[in-house]
Amino acid sequence: MFRNSAERMRPVDVGRTVSVLLPVAVDGPYTYRVQNGLELAPGDIVRVPLGPREIVGAVWDDVPDGSVGHNRLRPVAHRYDAPPLDPTIRKFVDWVANYTLTPRGMVLRMVLRAPGALEPERAVEAVRIAGPPPERLTPARRRVLDIAADGAPWSRPALAAAAGVSSGVVSGLIEAGSLAVLHLPPPPATLPPDPDHARPRFDDGQSEAAEALRKMAAEGGYGVTLLDGITGSGKTEIYFEAVAETLRRGRQTLILLPEIALTTDFLDRFARRFGERPAEWHSEVSPRQRERVWRAVASGEAKAVVGARSALFLPFPKLGLVIVDEEHDGAYKQEEGVTYNARDMAVVRGHIGGFPVVLSSATPSIESRVNADQGRYRRIELTTRFAAAKLPEIRALDMRLHPPEKGSFLSPVLVQAMEATLAAKSQTLLFLNRRGYAPLTLCRHCGHRFQCPNCSTWLVEHRFRGQLVCHHCGHSEARPDRCPVCDAEDSLVACGPGVERIAEEVAARFPEARRIVLSSDLLGGVQRMRDELEAIRRGEADIVIGTQLVAKGHNFPLLALVGVVDADLGLAQGDPRAAERTFQLLAQVTGRAGRAGGDSHAYLQTYAPEHPVIAAIASGNREAFYAREIEARRVSGLPPFGRLAGIIVSAADRAGAHAYAGTLRRAAPIDTIAMVLGPSEAPLAVLRGRHRFRLLVQAPRGFDLQDFLRGWLAAAPPPRGSVKVQVDIDPQSFL
Repeated sequence: MFRNSAERMRPVDVGRTVSVLLPVAVDGPYTYRVQNGLELAPGDIVRVPLGPREIVGAVWDDVPDGSVGHNRLRPVAHRYDAPPLDPTIRKFVDWVANYTLTPRGMVLRMVLRAPGALEPERAVEAVRIAGPPPERLTPARRRVLDIAADGAPWSRPALAAAAGVSSGVVSGLIEAGSLAVLHLPPPPATLPPDPDHARPRFDDGQSEAAEALRKMAAEGGYGVTLLDGITGSGKTEIYFEAVAETLRRGRQTLILLPEIALTTDFLDRFARRFGERPAEWHSEVSPRQRERVWRAVASGEAKAVVGARSALFLPFPKLGLVIVDEEHDGAYKQEEGVTYNARDMAVVRGHIGGFPVVLSSATPSIESRVNADQGRYRRIELTTRFAAAKLPEIRALDMRLHPPEKGSFLSPVLVQAMEATLAAKSQTLLFLNRRGYAPLTLCRHCGHRFQCPNCSTWLVEHRFRGQLVCHHCGHSEARPDRCPVCDAEDSLVACGPGVERIAEEVAARFPEARRIVLSSDLLGGVQRMRDELEAIRRGEADIVIGTQLVAKGHNFPLLALVGVVDADLGLAQGDPRAAERTFQLLAQVTGRAGRAGGDSHAYLQTYAPEHPVIAAIASGNREAFYAREIEARRVSGLPPFGRLAGIIVSAADRAGAHAYAGTLRRAAPIDTIAMVLGPSEAPLAVLRGRHRFRLLVQAPRGFDLQDFLRGWLAAAPPPRGSVKVQVDIDPQSFL
């Protein structure tokens, strides 16, 4: 049973009504009548009628609406025997909703996303030896009884499989009384980690950092620490010491990772340190297992959880530490529905719950770096790699001086380095942040370009699959043999390279080399990528060709050479974060090399070696980059020195979206502090069949942007028809 009566909160008293927040797009709770004999308190999870159906919700802290007659209120149908949502998670829901201008019900939906977990898990049916053998003892029955002779319980399928018989043989022994059915409690969703299972050995710099984090966890209380360490400096093992101390004190720990579905290596490292794997929470976990993890978290059974951004909304009753690994990663921003940044919301949750938060990165975000520089965050810096491993030697390869051969994309200098790496039995990584074979396919006869019918973007050729694919809406179509416009045969040309095209060039140059292409849209999905990442770690590949997922904290011990095929790719954008993102991506991917020791090299193929980002990476002078970028943000008043909010107006037709965007702009308050820009057509003007216009609000750091937007949107005429308005506080993408 979940409920501990000694821990019950004060029951809702006179009036016998409660406010219930429901996971629907409504900001306020509904008022319901409490039936006799039902004790309810804020946080209780209940089922209530809503229209013709019943829906799961939570008793909330709002004062019930007393304007509706008691006899007209509908009653609460059921209270689940599940732990109530504690005050910190309820405050967190309210805070996130207010900050993101999202209905509270939509935030609550992220908390109650495993409704099957509210019912107690069923007992496990098992069988064990219970009586003498039956009179008719066949060889098959004898094998079953021999296996079950030690008295240990078995599930029916497992016992049948172990004996090599059908399940009917086991059922016959049950009917004969030789085996008995029993019901066992379900196994735990996760076993408790042992904080003292395998204490690591640190060098001097690491020991000081580990002790600082351990002391922080021991003292408890709110505070944010930025663990700023170069690639390979041992940040994970260091923050594990904070995890260990939190576990010793009986508190729960949450570790957020940007690509948890792919990081089996991280889970293995956790198990080596603590003896058990943590509970996992991400989209690749089965619905059944998600229910078990949710229940284990809510009951306090799960002591450590590793998850994607949504794990931040799990109902931890004793959360004592949150770690955000790779805190700079854009995957922490939820772009649809409730638009939140999990890194920032982790800090908020720590503040509400009164516990420490650790942000870890080799390339911290500008926001986190400024917060550390200004004293809001504590900064722990690690400037050397573990075990004296050396950083790779990085060279900017000017493609104007060292161009590739005609029809190729790899400079002869890089090709020579690959040959030397292969001869040394080491691995090469070629990085290109572009999926598929080519980003554009056109007809050289009539000039027709293949465009997505739903989005204003070109279709990407995926030659391995024979498809033209839109990476925004998922539309795909077979690559034709003839131009659909002029009917010319053999006239279609692939323009530009993707990872598949680089793999084709590698296969032609190095036919004997073992190759792996790592891209998120290849057939086989997550499991294939997990298998291939493990194969790379085991040394079963000579050349790896990959997109940005290879830059996300993976450890490839044999990797000695990194070649960035197009280092300029992210720089030619109007996005104010383009330089920061490119710097982080290039620093992370080049940092994959040489982590296990020995000499290593990285080449950046570029047509702009003088660009500050390229120069900073090649010289290893990241402080120069941070100083320049921080000053540029300060001068322009961009985050973290100012505030931004994006407003996206979309509709099924362009005229409707454009008209309402103009109406919305004219309704904006006349304010000299907040500057409203736009509307302008979004760079990605059509997405999933909807036409899009953007407005941008820029304001000083201390400005109440939410209040400004709330008043503006309330005063504007409501959108009609297919028009929708989405507000994005602290936008990360400007497409």
